[in-house]
Amino acid sequence: MFTEHNRRSMAVAVLGLASVLALTSCSSGQQAAGSGGGDVAKVDGKISLTYLQKQGDQEYFVGEAAGAKAKADELGIDLKVVNLGTDANKTISEAQSAISQKSNGLIVVVPDPAVGPQVAQIAKDAKVALLTSDDQICTTGPDPSSCPADALVPRIGFSGAQMGGEVGKRAAAEFKKAGWNPAETRTLSAWKQDVTVCTDRVKASKEAFAANSGAKVQNIDVPTDNSPTGAQDKIAATITANPSVKHWVVWGCNDENVQGGVTALENAGFKADDVIGVGLGAYLACKNWSSGKPSGMKAALFINGKDVGALAVQTMYDKLKNGKAFPKEAFAPTTMVDASTWKSAGVTCG
Repeated sequence: MFTEHNRRSMAVAVLGLASVLALTSCSSGQQAAGSGGGDVAKVDGKISLTYLQKQGDQEYFVGEAAGAKAKADELGIDLKVVNLGTDANKTISEAQSAISQKSNGLIVVVPDPAVGPQVAQIAKDAKVALLTSDDQICTTGPDPSSCPADALVPRIGFSGAQMGGEVGKRAAAEFKKAGWNPAETRTLSAWKQDVTVCTDRVKASKEAFAANSGAKVQNIDVPTDNSPTGAQDKIAATITANPSVKHWVVWGCNDENVQGGVTALENAGFKADDVIGVGLGAYLACKNWSSGKPSGMKAALFINGKDVGALAVQTMYDKLKNGKAFPKEAFAPTTMVDASTWKSAGVTCG
């Protein structure tokens, strides 16, 4: 696990690098490292790509890798997929390794955005195309949320605002259907708060719920590590600290957070009828529904990792083979599913 001590140390180191990069960019008039890949040459022969993924054994990222490999086979690309786990330092070593092995392009899902400037500089120095999927990184600092727009590395994924909005709308519809007393209800937002795309999703969920629920319900923010067990532990403590709450509405950055919340509430004795969980991903939510038993997981937004992986590889191919500029962001489609629709929507429940 990437510890807080290591995170601070890396952030300091990256900030030092970012200062150098910023000064160099300002004095030379050149674009920020990796922000557009303008100095990357077209590839006449076979394209070689490396896809560096955090948490590569997670269901979503397994699907993303499968989609990337299928598209690479279709386009005749030599693709290597690397599982970074949660090791931010491995991002750097694997990026360097990919370049030494003559990869023409890197697609990266970073375990920690603090390594963004270093990854971008590595790619720029080697004149290798750089694209992120899912999570954003900044070329000039460790925090994408405070990054100038022109210093964000182009990204393939989903719209955080759109996804969070759909989750909030569905949560509001379930809340209205349940007919709960707002004073006895709390909404619970769970996410890893230094991940920009997570904050975007949760913010949109809150706004959509407030706009569509027809009631004012107090919200509780819960910082987590985006894992089911991490979310479960933090949410269990929140439940204990709020003994008068009778009904809970749970959303978060991903299925892991919501699954952790639903499990914590079940363990605390809450019945399924007193819990509204709306997941984001559907790869864990579906496990609740496959049992056929009542669950607090009422719905989930299906985000198909295969679509993102395929789109990332296609976008990289268009850049390297045809010289087509990267879009700042490109989004894959999403679908809201529940216990009655998840199978027909094509959700893979591993």
